[in-house]
Amino acid sequence: MHPDPDACYRAICARDARCDGRFYTAVLSTGIYCRPTCQARTPLRRNVRFYLFAAAAQQAGFRPCLRCRPHAAPDLGVRQLQAGAVARALALIELGALQQDGVGALARRLGLGERELRRRFHEQVGAAPRTVERTRRMMHALQLLEQTGLPAAEIARAAGLPDARRLDARLRGHGAPAAGAQRRARGAVVSIARGDEIELRLPYAAPYDWPSILDFLRRRAITGVEAVGADSYARTFEIDGMPGTLDVRPGPGDALLARIRVADAATLPQVVARLRRVFDLAIDPLHVGRHLARDATLAPLVARRPGLRLPGAWDGFELAIRAVLGQQITVAAAAQLAARLVVRHGEPLDPPVRELTHRFPRPAALEGADLGTLGLPRSRAATLVAVAAAVRERPRLLDPDCGLDEAVLRLRAVRGIGEWTAQYIAMRQLRECDAFPAADVALQRALTDGAGRRPTERELLERANPWRPWRAYAAQHLWTALAD
Repeated sequence: MHPDPDACYRAICARDARCDGRFYTAVLSTGIYCRPTCQARTPLRRNVRFYLFAAAAQQAGFRPCLRCRPHAAPDLGVRQLQAGAVARALALIELGALQQDGVGALARRLGLGERELRRRFHEQVGAAPRTVERTRRMMHALQLLEQTGLPAAEIARAAGLPDARRLDARLRGHGAPAAGAQRRARGAVVSIARGDEIELRLPYAAPYDWPSILDFLRRRAITGVEAVGADSYARTFEIDGMPGTLDVRPGPGDALLARIRVADAATLPQVVARLRRVFDLAIDPLHVGRHLARDATLAPLVARRPGLRLPGAWDGFELAIRAVLGQQITVAAAAQLAARLVVRHGEPLDPPVRELTHRFPRPAALEGADLGTLGLPRSRAATLVAVAAAVRERPRLLDPDCGLDEAVLRLRAVRGIGEWTAQYIAMRQLRECDAFPAADVALQRALTDGAGRRPTERELLERANPWRPWRAYAAQHLWTALAD
């Protein structure tokens, strides 16, 4: 349960929107759990319990409130744990780690025994790993029922269930109406099988600095794979061999609006999970900002952009290739090289969708390719091939299943991957909040002293010590200030 129940009770009495997604209120007299902002009558203090995770409330026997809809709250659970094996396990579960493998396999990936992993989940989450996965799937199904006109069979597939009958049974267990009744109430029907596009809201904890994240993505956009407009981001993708496209832009309220077209409903949870990582929707920026603002250099940057996010990566292999292409050259030059790579080795989109014409190359397409024709130094072309071979040999090389130090060592074992590249991949792909590429020339330039002297890599690391465990966000503030 939440470590400070009295503070939680004050928050629900005030219906404090800043606490939305940070905890859930379980009401003993009704058997339901709510968001802090629920407009129902505030229960008595003795009748409530507070949980950090919806799955913990589910495991305790409570069902979600149909009025405030807990599935519509921003999901801040992973970031509340920050680092550690459980936080990494939650991230892997969100990306579908338990869909094919069991809890034992997940524990082995994290370097733990299954019993130890279950014990840590009980202590830190309040629910078993499978309960977390089932709760996440059901909340995703409720979101699809509420926001789309998908048929029940496709929603069941997205929820990892065999058919609509099993979906209805799960919905009844949550106290919700049957899928068919909810769909008929919406009227219009769309279908993934027909190639229709669906719209989903992706909630976040305000504030959100949309212009900065859009500018970051725009300067790095790969022509043909990505298209960044005045207020939107679009891209192609492929998950488990299934192609798709998406478009993201600001939505009503504290949410982004994603328009998604996929070939198989079963890939929808992964699409949503990856979007949450790319747009950093699991963070509370005010919490991070309060820590970084203690530093005199960072305080004005945090005040200028309180909703700054750390853009994530859509795909680990794609980011690793981008990072290698960007070694010792400008961001614009790296984007041009990536565009050439896509044209020659990517898979064409048939038919194209406006500016989107290709999907990013797979590792197999680069492993045996002659990349010297791209205009790269021979050593860098060899590094690209080495990265492709490493990912082909170890498909989980770029998964967030170990700590920062171990991840950096694992990445540096790949030919041509140095400290800067490994730290950059850890920041954006592995979502390590404390990753910090101290060898980055731009970061050193941002901290030039009054005499015009830049800090060395060692000096920059010492300077960044007070920023722990949020050094990656400090780096993003410094990069954004330079771009401004």
